[in-house]
Amino acid sequence: MVSKRRLSKSDDKETLTEDASNARKQPLSKKTKKSHVYYEVEENDSAFIKLLKTSGIILKTGESQNQLAVDQIVFQRKLFQTLRKHPSYPKIIEEFVNGLESYIEDQDIFRNCLLSCERLQNEEASMGTSYSKSLIKLLLGIDILQPAIIKTLFEKLPEFLFESMNSDGINMPRLIISQLKWLDRVVDGKDLTTKIMQLISIAPVYLQHDFITSLPEILGDSQHADVGKELSDLLTENTSLTVPILDVLSSLRLDPQLLSKVRQLVMGKLSSVKLEDLPVIIKFILHSITAMDALEVISELRERLDLQHCILPPQFLASQSKMKNKSQTRSSGNQENSDEDCVFLIFDIIKSAVRYEKTISEAWIKAIEHIAPESEYKTFDLVMLLIIYSTNTQAKKYIERVLRNKIRSGCFHKDLLQGTFYVHYLVLKDVCPSILSLAQNLLHSLDQSIILFGSLLYKYAFKFFDTYCQQEVIGALVTHICSGNEAEVDIALDVLLELVVINLSAMRLNAVFVKGILDYLDKMSPRQIRKLFYILSTLAFSKQHEGSSHIQDDMHLVIRKQLSSTIFKYKLIGIIGAITMAGIMAVDRSRFSSLTQGKADLSNEQYTQVTSLLQLVHSCSKQSPQASVLYYDEFANMIQIVKLAPKVLEWVGQTIFNDFQDAFVVDLCAIPQGNYPFPVKALYGLEEYGSQDGIAINLLPLLFSQDFAEDEGRRTSQESDHKLVSPLCLAPYFRLLRLCVEKQHNGNLEEIDGLLDCPIMLTDLEPGERLESMSDKERSFICSLICLTLNWFREVVNAFCQQMSPEMKGKVLTRLKHIVELQGILEKYLAVTSDCSPPLAAFDLETLDVTPHASTVFSAKIKKQGITGKRKRKAGGNKTSPHDMISKEDGSECDPTPSNRGQLEKEFKGKEEKTVSLQNYHLLFRELDMEVFCILRCGLLTKFILDTEMHTEATEVVQLQPPELLFLLEDLSHKVENMLTPSVARRVPFLKGKGSQNIGLSHVQQRTGQEIVHCIVQLLTPMCNHLENMHNYFQCLPAENHGVVDGPGMQAQEYRLMSSCYQRLLQIFHGLFAWSGFFQPENQNLLYSALEVLTNRLKPREPDQSLEELLSQSFHYLQNFHHSIPSFQSALYLIRLLMVILEKSRVPTQNKEKIDQEPYTSLARHFLCRIWPSGEKEKSSIPNDQLHALLSIYLEHTDSVLKAIEEIAGVGVPELINSSKDASSSTFPTLTRHTFVIFFRVMMAELVKTVKGLQAGTAADSQQIHEEKLLYWNMAVRDFSILINLIKVFDNRPVLHVCLKYGRLFVEVFLKQCMPLLDFSFRKHREDVLSLLGTFQLNTRLLHHLCGHSKIHQDMKLTKHVPFLKKTLELLVCRVKAMLILNNCREAFWLGNLKNRDLQGEEIVSQNSQESRADESEDDTSSQVSKSKATEDGEEDEASDREKDEDSDESDNDDDSD
Repeated sequence: MVSKRRLSKSDDKETLTEDASNARKQPLSKKTKKSHVYYEVEENDSAFIKLLKTSGIILKTGESQNQLAVDQIVFQRKLFQTLRKHPSYPKIIEEFVNGLESYIEDQDIFRNCLLSCERLQNEEASMGTSYSKSLIKLLLGIDILQPAIIKTLFEKLPEFLFESMNSDGINMPRLIISQLKWLDRVVDGKDLTTKIMQLISIAPVYLQHDFITSLPEILGDSQHADVGKELSDLLTENTSLTVPILDVLSSLRLDPQLLSKVRQLVMGKLSSVKLEDLPVIIKFILHSITAMDALEVISELRERLDLQHCILPPQFLASQSKMKNKSQTRSSGNQENSDEDCVFLIFDIIKSAVRYEKTISEAWIKAIEHIAPESEYKTFDLVMLLIIYSTNTQAKKYIERVLRNKIRSGCFHKDLLQGTFYVHYLVLKDVCPSILSLAQNLLHSLDQSIILFGSLLYKYAFKFFDTYCQQEVIGALVTHICSGNEAEVDIALDVLLELVVINLSAMRLNAVFVKGILDYLDKMSPRQIRKLFYILSTLAFSKQHEGSSHIQDDMHLVIRKQLSSTIFKYKLIGIIGAITMAGIMAVDRSRFSSLTQGKADLSNEQYTQVTSLLQLVHSCSKQSPQASVLYYDEFANMIQIVKLAPKVLEWVGQTIFNDFQDAFVVDLCAIPQGNYPFPVKALYGLEEYGSQDGIAINLLPLLFSQDFAEDEGRRTSQESDHKLVSPLCLAPYFRLLRLCVEKQHNGNLEEIDGLLDCPIMLTDLEPGERLESMSDKERSFICSLICLTLNWFREVVNAFCQQMSPEMKGKVLTRLKHIVELQGILEKYLAVTSDCSPPLAAFDLETLDVTPHASTVFSAKIKKQGITGKRKRKAGGNKTSPHDMISKEDGSECDPTPSNRGQLEKEFKGKEEKTVSLQNYHLLFRELDMEVFCILRCGLLTKFILDTEMHTEATEVVQLQPPELLFLLEDLSHKVENMLTPSVARRVPFLKGKGSQNIGLSHVQQRTGQEIVHCIVQLLTPMCNHLENMHNYFQCLPAENHGVVDGPGMQAQEYRLMSSCYQRLLQIFHGLFAWSGFFQPENQNLLYSALEVLTNRLKPREPDQSLEELLSQSFHYLQNFHHSIPSFQSALYLIRLLMVILEKSRVPTQNKEKIDQEPYTSLARHFLCRIWPSGEKEKSSIPNDQLHALLSIYLEHTDSVLKAIEEIAGVGVPELINSSKDASSSTFPTLTRHTFVIFFRVMMAELVKTVKGLQAGTAADSQQIHEEKLLYWNMAVRDFSILINLIKVFDNRPVLHVCLKYGRLFVEVFLKQCMPLLDFSFRKHREDVLSLLGTFQLNTRLLHHLCGHSKIHQDMKLTKHVPFLKKTLELLVCRVKAMLILNNCREAFWLGNLKNRDLQGEEIVSQNSQESRADESEDDTSSQVSKSKATEDGEEDEASDREKDEDSDESDNDDDSD
């Protein structure tokens, strides 16, 4: 039977000989030794027997062991001395060996001589080891006998090569070879090596393995090289011996070249070897690595080794099923166990190598880091990074950096990570703590893709690992949730949600950890609280696990406690939790009934629990209007998302329908009469009702009764009979009603469509002349009334925007127009009402910090008012009107032609009055749903108004006008900006208050990014129509105004309105295509759909277009709009949009730049060289940050940054200097005295950035490369000189600050990048180097003057840069001196004194006369030295050292002045 292959050669010193002898000695005891009958060999004339007996060995026959009467060392010494002193020496040796050969001819005797001897003396008297050697091994220890006995053994051994094993289990060849192991000394190692290798060549395969693996224990170090060469040749001839040969080669001291040769041979066979042979091969490859070739070897090993395919598919599937069902028996049996053991063994070897060999671990990380992005990545790569991460603590930061880069580039994606856990989950389970640590660090990133990868690590660790690891995963996620970091809380809750879906039973075991999060609700947003309660409710009320009553009890206790809290915040948390739990309890399970064969509807007990919980929430929230608003909103969101059981939905719908009519709907015939501060009128009705017909929304009386009536304390007994619902609840209550009706009637709203056109009980809202005469209280009341009306209209638009009837669409457009009009009126009131605090539209937790004055408008107490004498009508009552309306829909979009300008001017007449912007008041308004933006598809709606005889009486055209279009686009852009931008970009510090950016977006936040992008992609076609209409509008303007953009014939208000629409459209397009989710494979179809819409605007659709074609055509489509860009802000958005489109391309970067660099440069330059219309009150319509961004884009993408800088600084700036005060540069109209500092800062920054990218080079580079780099630096220094000298003209503080900051950075780069180039270019390009240094010297002198100017004016912002700049200039002096010494021009370096001067070159008075004389002397000298080349060297360095000397002079002057 073939012996087991070993990875280690450290065998125990007991050889097979001793093992066999011990086995025979086991039945013996001391007594049996004394009474045993021995059969001694009869003495004869043989010198062999006599000498052995004389030396202390008694030979025995049969089953008896040879007896050793003396110690082994004594025996060897006696025999050696006897042989040496024998008279016939050295002939006696031959006789002795001949006697041995004759004696061992008998096989049993020979075997007895190979087994250990029996000792006669007590163990206490033994001076040697505790075991006895065999006779043959004792004889081999005598040097004069060893060669002859070895020869005898090798002559004897072939007799046993092909014999079967003896009956006693002893293998003779192995026993013979074992005599040669661990000899104290080998007399003739070379001969022994030759004999063994000859024996190996003829032996059977199973013995070849044993003989080869025994070589390190037989041979000495001196023979390792010869044996290694022989074995390498044998490896080439016989591949079946690969494993034992590599096993031995790993234990020998061999030449690195030989190991490299063997390694290359083995590496070529790596893909074809058996799995059980891989561990030894991998060990040899890793053992043979040196620091020089580590990266190359690891890269090749990674390329050839693929453990994923070593596991057979049936075994792979069996391992998955075993992972999912631990109790399932293994179908693959021992074979699967063997394969798993081999894989474990391979990774154990690799772990050991990377743990103890820093070279191997670093090389492995670099090998993975250097893989090209387009190459195929393996699961083995991820496993190795995780293993090294767990074993090498010093490489953790390095591995994290590599992982982040690979994740960003898309190389490590979800499918690869999932495959890694599927294949290697047993290996990864051992490094679970490190995986969780890595996931924790990745979740701290700011990149969304990296955060997603970290969340997947948690997800797969929970899915594939055992219960202990699952508990660790839940603990880590709970830690993230309790950290207070918004981004971490969001992603951790999302992971918990996925885990509940993946493995609900395992999550239930860890429910106690999840419940602990309830103690950290204070800093969680409503969306996060909603997710948490959804998780807990799912764990508590899942029908698959009925034994979860303790979780249900805890949930009920927590929610009841929060609902009964007197603290408003906790009451709101209780409302969110109760509604979420009710949604889980009342979910419609009819879709599962066919699978589970259970009841489709709720049981009576469950129905009672749900209704009791909802009634409890209602009763706890009705005491506070704010709590009621949140309750209605949460309830509406739950109904929108969750499909409730029909029984519950019917109860909810009927209750809400009746309550809404009682609270808010009145008959038109019963206009409330009372002592109101304003006359009550039914306004904004869309149909004409008779005097006794129709309904209205009772808004003003409700608001008055809760505002004025409370303050004046006027309540009648009749008013206190009924509870009065706060008008705050009107919009949210209607939203809840609308969603219930939608769910019950599959989107049909006929039952409540009377609310779309019914009027509202208001008063005349247009202020007119009475605005100034109104009291603050009255103005505040009107503001509140307008806000409530706006929110009602917004919810009405939300409800009916998807109705397909042209009549309904016309009414929705009319309501949209009312919203825009009311917002304009509200702006006028807010502008003159200082302490106005209108009611907020939502009261979730994020608005708590911004609601200190909300309670002043409405009282939290409940008012009671008796309403008698009126006839209630259902909301969907008689909707007939005297005139029927027939509508047709035109397919055209909003096209504001010049004929409409008079109407636009009329609409915006009076806008010159003092107003405020409502952008800061978005908390006052209800949120628009994403479905509202389908209105963008509406074209012209022509309504034919008929008389009683069905004849056309009048025609009215309802159209989506620019004000309404701008209103929709502003809201959509706000949603895109906040929802498609990663939340990590808006992170807040730990335990800090949340920002208000996402307030008012609670509905859209419940949608995923994919859903929002899908909605916007569906709107791309109508938005492209609007964009093209805007383009046509602005294209026609210059022609009408004879080329003058802001000519007298143009309406300013109309222009601003259309320009704003243009900008918002481009802003939405940019936000859409900048979404990071497009890089994920599952969202590629959305990107294709969006690009196809843009492509189809140019030419008809072509099937199967590639991504590159779509991107190219979309790029050209959007690029065509640059001719009509109306504002600088729109221009910047267009540039950024084109950049984002280009970034989606998969073409290599260098090709991308060649294709699209020219359009980028020309377009950016076109916008910089264009005259933009200025605002009425501003000096410039170009914001500084946007000008900075566009100029940076231009300089970054231009072909030559240095030429572009020279053009602006050398052409544009002189034009500006020579122009009048308020004029601009003729070449660059955006360059004015106001914007000069922006141009200067960007040019200096880009100049430093450009020279940083130019490598210094080496002396080994070609002469042409040196000349090109020297020319480049000459251009850079010339640009730097032009920019620096501009401070003599523009000497204001911001310009000087930029000069100090970037001037020092440029000098530092000059030291690092340019000076090494000058070191080896000085001799061949002497004049060029001198010219370069001479120009740079003048710049550094001006920097010195700037330092003096900063100190004289004592400007702290400037002086803080002075010490660093002076230090850098001193380093420059020393570096120039070092360059001259290197080029044997040390004598050209001399020192001089320089006066301190200001920016204009005037001498600073604090200098003494001696320094003045030195300065004059220096000037004369420098003018004379310029005549010779040798002194030109000195001139430059003299100037540099004068700079250094000036530092000391200036510091002395400062000390004197102090």
